[in-house]
Amino acid sequence: MFPETPLPPAGKNPTRPNGFLYLIILALFITGLYFVFSNRAELIPAEEVSLSKIQEEYKQNQLKSLQIRENKIIAETTDGKIQNTYRLPTDGIKDLGFDDLTKDIPVTVEDTEGSRFWMEILSSLIPFLLIAAFLLYMLKQAQKGTANAFSFGKSRARLFDKNKAKNRITFKDVAGAEEEKEELSEIVDFLKHPKKYLNMGAKIPKGVLLMGPPGTGKTLLARAVAGEANVPFLNISGSEFVEMFVGVGASRVRDLFMKAKRNAPAIIFIDEIDAVGSHRGAGLGGGHDEREQTLNQILAEMDGFEQGTNVIVIAATNRPDVLDPALLRPGRFDRRVVIELPDIRDRLAVLKVHSRNKPLDKEINLEKIAKQTPGFSGADLENLMNEAAILATKHGHTKIKMKDAEDSVEKVMMGPEKKSRILTEEEKKITAYHEAGHAVVGHLLPHCDPVHKISLIGRGMTLGATWFLPKQDLYLQSRSKFKDELASLLGGREAEQLVFNEITTGATNDLKRATQIARRMVAEYGMSNKIGPVFYADQNASIFLGKDLIQRREHSEKMAALIDMEVKRIVEEASKKAREILTQNRTVLDKIVVKLLEKEILLEVEFVGLFGGKLKAKG
Repeated sequence: MFPETPLPPAGKNPTRPNGFLYLIILALFITGLYFVFSNRAELIPAEEVSLSKIQEEYKQNQLKSLQIRENKIIAETTDGKIQNTYRLPTDGIKDLGFDDLTKDIPVTVEDTEGSRFWMEILSSLIPFLLIAAFLLYMLKQAQKGTANAFSFGKSRARLFDKNKAKNRITFKDVAGAEEEKEELSEIVDFLKHPKKYLNMGAKIPKGVLLMGPPGTGKTLLARAVAGEANVPFLNISGSEFVEMFVGVGASRVRDLFMKAKRNAPAIIFIDEIDAVGSHRGAGLGGGHDEREQTLNQILAEMDGFEQGTNVIVIAATNRPDVLDPALLRPGRFDRRVVIELPDIRDRLAVLKVHSRNKPLDKEINLEKIAKQTPGFSGADLENLMNEAAILATKHGHTKIKMKDAEDSVEKVMMGPEKKSRILTEEEKKITAYHEAGHAVVGHLLPHCDPVHKISLIGRGMTLGATWFLPKQDLYLQSRSKFKDELASLLGGREAEQLVFNEITTGATNDLKRATQIARRMVAEYGMSNKIGPVFYADQNASIFLGKDLIQRREHSEKMAALIDMEVKRIVEEASKKAREILTQNRTVLDKIVVKLLEKEILLEVEFVGLFGGKLKAKG
């Protein structure tokens, strides 16, 4: 990663007390100590005696110390008493009778006339100095508050300087995403060699929009572009533009582009641009909405009157559908790079990257883990390997074993095991038949994925689970596959009804998923002969109120009722198919349940063995 160079004056913490105040407090403390210790002798209770008595004690070796100050004498006896000061009749030390200082007594002579003069001066000036220091401190605080008010519109972008980058991120550090890297490599080449493109009359792309689900590496790719091009990189989030004060967002946009132009050629990366780039007119404020002013300023900076700035804007979002059309036109975000969830090859590459600094056992198979994780993003895979390392440490292993990795897959997908959840024998038997029903129907239908594992150990909100492991990533789904998957989803519910003649709440999630698939078949994919090849899904949900709060239908109530009836018909047909399969294979279903209740977990080999070794038919 690039080392972060804070932009002044954002590096200071505004809530931290000023060092000038500490200096004032320290001066007061030192002054107080000086006054106390300089007058220490006067503060100790003393006995007033005559000079002759002190002289006599001196001759009799009864004095511990002697101090002479101008016309005063302070004596300390061996028994710890302090003799009171005595005003001397003469100015000479020899006239005191202490000229024969042969005894081992410390005698100090101080000329305090000069020091007394300066002490009197200081004692009179110190109050005025402290008041002046306090006023200066208050003035400095007021100036700082004014400076903060004027710097409120400054950009908060973090600058990653190419000259201070110790560990730059390049395309080599990004696993997978080969097509995306090839698309972005043209941007890198333009930043490195702009003249050869300008000689051909080509213009530098103003912006690149990275679109994709969360965790797919959009920010990482943006930093890799900056690292490959070896140019300054300014990073900011879309939410950092907008504040409660009107005009701050637009001011920060101007300041951001000004800094980028000073460091040109440079890259500006705006993460989550949908925070400020949503459709204009969707808010309550109309054209005076603060977000819209910020967006208008971004539009003006990206394709305004100023040309040839050599600044490229890279933005990332997982909501491209809500972006304003003016952002997406040529001249603003000229290129759109779609970063999809990694396929099996990319998942394997990502797993290798995130396991480089982890001790792996020889038996671990990263390719098998990649097959078990369809739909996982790069961030999910990183979390998976981290969970595997935690589980290995928890189990006392010195290396990450295959079981640790497989357990981490289940943990990431469904949550930790609920070993403390105690089921009754009846509940455990119902759960076993439910999961076995999924597996039997899925195994016997040709378009379902092979059964990977059946478990009665609850995770998260589930009491059990059945995993189907796809042989390869599919980018097209057929109607036959949807119908078989619907039958497999409803196999658990039909198994309960077949064996116990009862229906439980365990099929709630299955019914929800089956209904969603059937509705998309009818309303989006045109897979219903009765409805026909027409797209009836909601396209114009309100941006401001949200898709879940208000929906506008583009079809009549009669058509909506017809769609509902067709969805019901498809689900009921799948349920009927599952019931027929389970009725015909009741013996195998009972055998699987007995084995499952005995072991709690059945792997693919054991499950297929109960079918007489019959392998899964290819779809």
